[in-house]
Amino acid sequence: MVEESSSEKTNSSRTRRATNTTISAAGNLVKLLPTGTVFVFQFLNPVVTNSGQCKTTNKWLSAILLLLCGFGCAFSSFTDSYTGSDKQRHYGFVTRKGLWPSPASDSVDLSGYRLAVSDFVHAALSLLVFAVLGLLDTNTVHCFYADFESTQKTLLQVVPTVIGVLAGWGFMIFPNTRHGIGYPLTSDSNETTPKSTDTTTTDPQKNQTDNV
Repeated sequence: MVEESSSEKTNSSRTRRATNTTISAAGNLVKLLPTGTVFVFQFLNPVVTNSGQCKTTNKWLSAILLLLCGFGCAFSSFTDSYTGSDKQRHYGFVTRKGLWPSPASDSVDLSGYRLAVSDFVHAALSLLVFAVLGLLDTNTVHCFYADFESTQKTLLQVVPTVIGVLAGWGFMIFPNTRHGIGYPLTSDSNETTPKSTDTTTTDPQKNQTDNV
């Protein structure tokens, strides 16, 4: 009895370490995905899976959520944004001719927003990364393949790390310069907000000398 209890504790400890390793690797992968889509998945997944205690309806809802969020990750790679002449941020779809639609784009060169091979690479990598995060999520695992976590601990540790390395390598070769839907806003080369050109500085000592 003592040996069985000790064995169960050891297995539980190994499973916990595998889960922690998976979560750590998953945290690095999340940075490659649209923030909004990841938030929606993390918020709704425990609800639709009933925290892993799935019935048939929960499995259907979870599958639909996975498909929609996966599509959202890939779709975001084909969107971009710019700051228009009205000082507002505008989003559009990337096409072979540029960004569409493109309101208030008089001062913006939209030719730089054309569809490129890198967009398809980013879409494929984003979809792959989300598939790993979504399918290896604890609630998803308990819902669809409950025995997987205890029998494939090594796989749970290795897969997120390997996919993270491959995705990071892919994004390094094809850098993502777009500011699409769901990604954090940063300044771009088309920022039309006027910058101050006044380089004159006030020197207190010079003013004092002038007054004297």
